[in-house]
Amino acid sequence: MKHKLKLSGLHFGDKVTMHTCVETKCEENKDKVWEVRSEPWDLCGSEVVLLEGKRGGFATEFLRKINI
Repeated sequence: MKHKLKLSGLHFGDKVTMHTCVETKCEENKDKVWEVRSEPWDLCGSEVVLLEGKRGGFATEFLRKINI
């Protein structure tokens, strides 16, 4: 059975912060503003994007878009 992705609506160039994930426990990531550097894609049933300064895809369910 295929999972239906919940689309985040994030796009290349959006600014985001992380929430409710292990990475937010690290002081350097807490309240940090990240720039999305890819369009979202499916990775093993999770929607992910690339973030500037971070390696690999990051699950969009743990990202919140902000307006700057």
